[in-house]
Amino acid sequence: MTLAPETTDLKVQLRLAKDWFTVCDISLLTPGRGVAALLPDGRQVAVFRDRAGRLYGIDNRDPFGGAAVLSRGLTGSHEGRPFVASPLLKQRFDLTSGQCLDDTSVRVTTYEVRTA
Repeated sequence: MTLAPETTDLKVQLRLAKDWFTVCDISLLTPGRGVAALLPDGRQVAVFRDRAGRLYGIDNRDPFGGAAVLSRGLTGSHEGRPFVASPLLKQRFDLTSGQCLDDTSVRVTTYEVRTA
């Protein structure tokens, strides 16, 4: 038996400057996993949905290795802070602030995310 994917009209959007950019349908986000999206200026963003339904957006580029891979990282929490661990060198990035939990001198850009 095959289950049909959840269908909804809700779209995931990121705030870029003063405008909202539609990334994807919310049904494409599996809780605990990320997806990568290409922004209009050529950068990539990693979008996550946690098991409670909260949405997060951060730069997809790992500042330590330089590759666009954060969307493929493992998610978790540390002291109540949601993070994604890079699949390259395993540094953890706070999904709300972008702060690296393993090297406080490093941070990735975060984006305001909503559904509409």
